[in-house]
Amino acid sequence: MSNKLILTEWYELQLSQEVIEEAKTSSGPLILKDRILQRANTKNFNGRVYPLPIMEREVKKYNKLVQERRALGELDHPDSPIVELKNVALLITEIHMNGDEVRGTVEILNTPPGNILRNLALQGVRLGVSSRGVGSLRQEGDGDYVEDDFELIAFDAVSSPSTPGAYLVTEGKLNKVDKYNDLRSVLYDINGEDYFGSQR
Repeated sequence: MSNKLILTEWYELQLSQEVIEEAKTSSGPLILKDRILQRANTKNFNGRVYPLPIMEREVKKYNKLVQERRALGELDHPDSPIVELKNVALLITEIHMNGDEVRGTVEILNTPPGNILRNLALQGVRLGVSSRGVGSLRQEGDGDYVEDDFELIAFDAVSSPSTPGAYLVTEGKLNKVDKYNDLRSVLYDINGEDYFGSQR
């Protein structure tokens, strides 16, 4: 597994005003139904493409964790392929393919990180859900295609600019996260999609 990279992709975790108001008056868990968790066959802003057969296979495997209530996600991405219980904030309770989209239900847990996530969401902070996996890339044309050795690990809650490419991974060692991520985020805030478009 030494030639694999940690691959992360960001999608906005949208909360309608109706969901927010309902959650404010309820003591139960905050449940977000039918959210986009990932996309296949679509080149994202970092130029990466997840082929549909690979994504379908991984969703089928991940469903076993979902059925056993073990499909846990953390608050922020760790630099590791391991899900650490002390950082768990959410649980995926349903997942399925809808064409090229991976969709599912996210339950925000009553854990210290989960409570942080819930409070941020209820205060209108723009949040994202981000897949985390390990795998190799194959360059083809102007895109990087995820290879057949890809393994889906988790979906984490993250803060990010509104682009799937905000969490970039450097080629090379498994746990090496792109050291220029913060700079890219600042440049995105200033220049918007024009910055990421020029990097592809």
